[in-house]
Amino acid sequence: MNILMIYPKYPDTYWSLKHALRFISKKAAFPPLGLLTVSAMLPAEWNRKLVDMNVTPLDSEDIRWANYVFVSAMITQKDSVAKVINECIKHQTKIIAGGPLFTQDYTSYPQVDHFILNEAELTLPLFLKDIQEGLSPKKVYSTSEYANMAETPIPDYQLLSMKDYITMSIQVSRGCPFACDFCEITSLLGHKVRMKPTYQVIAELDQLYRLDWRGFVLIVDDNFIGNKHEVKHNLLPAMKAWMQQHGYPFTFSIQVSINLADDDELLSLMRETGFTYTFIGIETPEEKALKDCNKIQNNNRDLLQCVAKIQKAGIEVSAGFIVGFDSDTPSIFQRQIDFIQKSGIVSAMVGLLTAPKNTKLYNRLLSENRLINERPGNNTDFTTNFIPKMSYNELIEGYRTIVTSIYSAKPYYKRVRQYLLGFKHTNLRKEKLKLANLAAFAKSIFIIGIMTKGRTEFWKFLFWTLARRPKLFTDAMTFVVYGYHYRKVYGIN
Repeated sequence: MNILMIYPKYPDTYWSLKHALRFISKKAAFPPLGLLTVSAMLPAEWNRKLVDMNVTPLDSEDIRWANYVFVSAMITQKDSVAKVINECIKHQTKIIAGGPLFTQDYTSYPQVDHFILNEAELTLPLFLKDIQEGLSPKKVYSTSEYANMAETPIPDYQLLSMKDYITMSIQVSRGCPFACDFCEITSLLGHKVRMKPTYQVIAELDQLYRLDWRGFVLIVDDNFIGNKHEVKHNLLPAMKAWMQQHGYPFTFSIQVSINLADDDELLSLMRETGFTYTFIGIETPEEKALKDCNKIQNNNRDLLQCVAKIQKAGIEVSAGFIVGFDSDTPSIFQRQIDFIQKSGIVSAMVGLLTAPKNTKLYNRLLSENRLINERPGNNTDFTTNFIPKMSYNELIEGYRTIVTSIYSAKPYYKRVRQYLLGFKHTNLRKEKLKLANLAAFAKSIFIIGIMTKGRTEFWKFLFWTLARRPKLFTDAMTFVVYGYHYRKVYGIN
């Protein structure tokens, strides 16, 4: 069998980092970990190629070469998915589809030949068995059960052109113990947190190390501390020992819940292991909205103090914020601005509330006849898929006010200064000055310091950094580039 694995293109979003990539000559932020894992489950004698459309264009020759095209995607990639399907149909190549987009909404894609839904560890073997036994594969392979992650293989990282990515990725766990009503994670992966055995995680680190990867490693778990006891007492001590033995080749980034701030010992262990960045869903400073959406982990706590504690431990916090809850009033816009500015959270992903399929929020809005279309693939594109309680125009304008107020050059650089003043450098990797860094700095001088509207604030920040935080110059310039990307994404001049 010849298998072509296609990862569709991302649109221009907060997470794509498209406008930042141009400064460092990278083509994509993250590799397609799901497809790499699926590849490792295929029979060893099968030939496989990977086309990540965020890195290389899709070639008709590759489609004609393949017996099957495997496509995996998230909802934000649905426009590109449509183009991939059309190309496969044109060349009469059969399509096998899986991943979150299709698991949530496979009936919208009748052109696809076969669906491998839910978790591939359970459904892919059924498809492969039918193929190998000469049976006609079914249209849909699905399950209501959850996979044992001890059976998940090491991803086929060797399929990648690693130099094209900012970071590599691994997965440690699936599932989340919480039940926020707007989040589809539990409908896809369940409440019970299932983890890979520690030896499997170490084996994946070994594989990345053998392939000469050095630098950022994203742990893609939706909540890395969902099983805090196992992480704290087994996984992290083993990762810390491995990192020490190998000279700290990686720096880790994660996504966690805000209760990370409650455990000083865990914070210290993360810092000593090489964790430098975390994304946290803060959503809103409004207690009623948190209660209504069942964000219980954020209720009854000083969120600003929690963020400050994690930052002080040496882990940079970026965060997600949402407007458009039923309880939101026009005052929420300034409250969000004030919270973000006070927090020193440099990277704040502010989005409009949307209702993904199979969530409690979706079902409630459906019963209230408030859904107006399918969920957009991007919650930062000034659209939503339901009728809000607040005037729609007022919501959109308020949302626009937030992103303009936090990402325009002056308030943005003010927030970065605040963060750098309290920054505790914990990167245990010894970074060498590279020509790529010098080239990125030269590009930032030309593009941000000369060609863009906020250039005056850029130069003020540059000289401030040299005077007040010269040792953090690389970090400061990284934030400069991120700010440029966010302004482009949100359409801020």
